[in-house]
Amino acid sequence: MDPVLSEKSFTIIIAAATFVAFWALGMALTWQAPIEARLKALRTRRMKTRGEHEAAKSSSKAASLGFMRGIADRLNLLRGTAADQTSRKLRQAGFHSRDAAVIYVFIKLALPLLLGFLMIGLTSMDVISVPEDFVLATCVGAVLVGFMAPEVYIKNVAAKRREILNSILPEGLDLLTICVEAGLSIDAAFRRVSREMQGSMPELAVEFEMTAIELTYLPDRQQALENMAERTDSGAVTALVNALRQTEKYGTPLAASLRILSQEFRQTRASKAEEKGARMPALMTVPLMVFILPTLITVLIAPAIMSMFTVK
Repeated sequence: MDPVLSEKSFTIIIAAATFVAFWALGMALTWQAPIEARLKALRTRRMKTRGEHEAAKSSSKAASLGFMRGIADRLNLLRGTAADQTSRKLRQAGFHSRDAAVIYVFIKLALPLLLGFLMIGLTSMDVISVPEDFVLATCVGAVLVGFMAPEVYIKNVAAKRREILNSILPEGLDLLTICVEAGLSIDAAFRRVSREMQGSMPELAVEFEMTAIELTYLPDRQQALENMAERTDSGAVTALVNALRQTEKYGTPLAASLRILSQEFRQTRASKAEEKGARMPALMTVPLMVFILPTLITVLIAPAIMSMFTVK
């Protein structure tokens, strides 16, 4: 056999073997079981579907907000001092979105009409049996309920949020004191504490995070602190803001001020709990007289009455 031909054949065999080896290695590294490939395809399809759904949802939400804003602008409901007061009430209730005022005004406008027409339909179809003389009063009452319900809801949410802030503020001040004593600035301490409290105390974490952002970007730091007091409408937070302002103005030790405030707020919380506990006997008097006393009298007198009837 020709040596040159055998050498070429050997080279071709080596090249083919090398190609097959690399191809087998690539297939081994990239091979997936059929079920894994199917799961990967399903995950890809799910992510694609979720993205399309979120895009459609965001576009429908934008269209709805545009419709609400158009009605509010036509009726001139988002201008003047009334709009500022509405935005302030919503911030105190924890609704910090820029579209919160638009949604609130639209609901306050549409809910009375919706409840009024609903009550008219229910009374006309005899779903709700109302005497004819009281149909008009019932419909007017439904309209008044729809007009007052959003405001009452926002007021209750703001009061509950203010109570929660007053309750959890001492723990937040303890964390602020630790951060300040560790050498952090007040805005960095706010940001650090907000990260630590996101799961346990989200209301205070949101306020601290917004205050940290405003302290960083606003030219006037005092304005950022005043904004926090305005958003919360809480006496305890106002006291904290005053302490921070005095600390920045006069250079008093911040950690000592925060520690004193924390102790005072904790004592105030304990005194309120003791006050509620002291009111319990007076509050329980009426339920005892209404529910327990008649039952007790019945149990004591019933045997005597039954024995009298038996003797006769």
